[in-house]
Order: sequence, then C-alpha cells, then structure tokens
Amino acid sequence: MQIRKSQSPRKKNLSKRLKESWQWYLLLLPAFVYIAIFHYGPMYGLQVAFKNYRPRLGIFGSEWVGFEHFARFIAYPDFWKMIRNTLSITLYSLATFPCAIIFALMLNEVGHLKLKKTMQMITYAPHFMSEVVVCSLVLMILDRGTGPVNNIITALGGTRQSFITNPNYFASIYVWSGVWQNIGWSSILYISALSSISPELVEAAKIDGANRFQIIRHVNIPGILPTIAITFIMRTGSLLSVGYSKIFLLQNDLNLDTSQVISTYVYNIGLLGGQYSYSTAIDLFNNIANIIVLLISNRIVKAVTDTGLF
Repeated sequence: MQIRKSQSPRKKNLSKRLKESWQWYLLLLPAFVYIAIFHYGPMYGLQVAFKNYRPRLGIFGSEWVGFEHFARFIAYPDFWKMIRNTLSITLYSLATFPCAIIFALMLNEVGHLKLKKTMQMITYAPHFMSEVVVCSLVLMILDRGTGPVNNIITALGGTRQSFITNPNYFASIYVWSGVWQNIGWSSILYISALSSISPELVEAAKIDGANRFQIIRHVNIPGILPTIAITFIMRTGSLLSVGYSKIFLLQNDLNLDTSQVISTYVYNIGLLGGQYSYSTAIDLFNNIANIIVLLISNRIVKAVTDTGLF
C-alpha cells in the first residue's frame, strides 16, 4: 500500500490563495506577459555587448570578443568628461528631490478645496506635454532676442545673455525645466500619503499646542517618511541615466562641453553610427553602475529610516 505524501504548508497556502483569488491573478496576467515579453525577453540580446555583432551573421553567429568594447569605452578620451557631465546633471536633479515633497506639504495646508484643485490641475498639466513642446518653450523663453527672461534683464539694466549656448547654464536649464514640468505629478504620491495620516494625530497635536509648522515637522513628515525613502532609493537607482531626448533637443555645438552625456553618446554611436555591440556594452555598463548605486542607497536608507525596497 502506497503512502501518499502530504503537501507542505507553503504549497497548501499557495494553492489556497490561487483558488480564492484566481480572478485577481487573472487580471495580473496581462501585465506579467507584457513584462516577460518586452522586458525579460530581450535580455538575451545583452550578449551583443560581448560580441563583434554583424547583422548578416546574427547574434549567435557573430564573433565573441569578451570585454573588448568595455575596455574601449573606458579608454575613450572623453570617458571621464561624459561621466562628469552625467553625474553633474543627475546629482543636480537629485538635489531638487525635496521640491515635490515641499509642494505636497504646502498643498496639504490649503483649506479651500476649489483653490487646491485648481493648483493641482495647473501643476499637473506640464507633465502631459511632450518633451519637444517643453524644450521649445524653454528655447522661446530663454531666447536672446525676444525671450521674456532677457527682456526682464534688459528692463532691469542688464545685458542680454545667450543662455542656451552657454555651457555653464545647461545643467540648470535642464534640471529646473524638469522640476517645472514634473513637480505636480511627482507630488501625487506624497499627497496620497498625507491623506492617509490619521486626523486624530493632527487633532491631538493641536490640543497639545502645536502650530502648523510643528504639525508638519512632527506628524506629517514622519507619516510620509516611508514613501519618501522608497522614492529616493528609486531616484538614486538612475544616477547614471539621463534621458537622451531632452538633452538632444537642448543640445547644440556651443554647449556640447557640458551636454554630452552617456545616453547621447550611445544614441550617436549606436543608432546613427551603427556600432551596436559598442553601444550595447556602454548601456550595460551604465545599468550595472545604476544597480550598484541602487543597492548601496537602499542599504544606507534602510539603516537610517528602517524602510527599504528589500
């Protein structure tokens, strides 16, 4: 007589959850399929970074060259300049991280519901503009001849400046135009977290004699601290990643000294130059560096706030 082995408690719990909530898992299925096909599926192409890829030979038929492309990128004369430019823009952007938090805290203090919704609508709108439109607006506003900024400067007795062609202004133009475009959208998470704070805590603080600033400091900020920690870790995970499209739209020959970053270099040599293996190696190098930074920042933030991604 055969003795049937009983299922482990973990398997029993899993099968039980599947039976009870199969409708929810069915709704998640398209998302899993999408991620598997379009995110994990193409990862087999990473081997191109270690090969001298030739389209006529295909990925598997191309010659294996190991770390040759990585060594070539590190030996590139402008390697450190691109790293410096990329880090200067991303660290500058990271320094503006509190802007969305401050805006959410300020918006939370607005008592008039209609005014609050109007402010939200106005600040959310730029997020839905394409980067082409945003960059066109930036170029128009900063135009040396007819731009409003230069008109104000001359009205105050100053001289007109060519902001977009000056390399010293490029990082500020890129970062603050991004803050203007995304501050409303980025604040949604914090506004949602603030709404989940118990009103009883706020009332108790008021009874104890706390003013508005003290309520923000001792009730609101601790209440949204886990959300702040998670979003900060995710931001640091893209420390060496700057979207090439906006940089490319604001870039010109005169500001190239500070606007040439890793992503624009990959675009130029990969899509325009056809050096697929070399550009893939650079992108892989970039992603590995981002993962390392993500792991380090997650450990640090978890040690400080007791909150982390994993």
